[in-house]
Amino acid sequence: MQVRAAVIPAAGLGTRFLPATKAVPKELLPIIDTPALQLIIDEAVGAGIDRIVIVTSPSKPSIEAYFEPSDEVLSKLRSTGRHALAKRLEAIGRDVQVTFVHQHAPLGLGHAVACAADVIGDEPFAVLLPDELMGDSSLLDQMARLCESTGGSVVGLKRVPMQEVSAYGVIDPSTEMDASGVVQIRTMVEKPAIEDAPSDLIIIGRYVLTPDVFAELEHVQPGSGGEIQLTDALRAQAAKGPFHGVLSNIARYDTGTPLGWLSAVVNIALDDPAIGEEFGRFLRSRVS
Repeated sequence: MQVRAAVIPAAGLGTRFLPATKAVPKELLPIIDTPALQLIIDEAVGAGIDRIVIVTSPSKPSIEAYFEPSDEVLSKLRSTGRHALAKRLEAIGRDVQVTFVHQHAPLGLGHAVACAADVIGDEPFAVLLPDELMGDSSLLDQMARLCESTGGSVVGLKRVPMQEVSAYGVIDPSTEMDASGVVQIRTMVEKPAIEDAPSDLIIIGRYVLTPDVFAELEHVQPGSGGEIQLTDALRAQAAKGPFHGVLSNIARYDTGTPLGWLSAVVNIALDDPAIGEEFGRFLRSRVS
């Protein structure tokens, strides 16, 4: 089956960005003039996905409001001749079907993914963590096609120095990585000690999963804080059938902290054709 659906977990409270996230969801914080959530959706659409399930919280109504049409805003833009911007706003959510489900308690990534089970149904789907922005859709597209050809789940990978592996989920590969960056995975270890790490390849926030992951999630025992960890279900999948990873070779920005978000904004702004040159001159004047 084709990978046509994606889940975006967006129910977190964004405590690292308080007080801003007291009123504005972290996923709607702008990267220049575009919410991070929109960039994630654009990435998914670029990989052939046409259904998005956003797992959100009842305390974050602004996320759902973002996708609602605003006739007043559109009328104002058109009356002042800003037709291109009006067309851009009108397109939000039009090229993809967006569905919302609520996660009522912060019970982990595995629980958030499980909240989407009834909407996803019996088909493979992507999971995109909104704290990570990718330079384009190529990694997700490669992962989706690999899932379709192998019938197994796929995770995105990044190579890090060994002294950093203890902060991540690390894969135990069962084959050498091929020329396309694809490796078969035996299992994975969550935050291992350096001396116990099976590789220097960590799992990043891109997954393409087969629907049997929902059954595996039902059997995962809650860990610290009662959280259901997605890694536990993936480990069970890897033990039963084909399971692969794809090494990312595109730009990736971790926006989970204020410094990471700011770094992403700066880097993306420097590459922006409209403001990049002028912004670069400003930065050079500040650091000179």
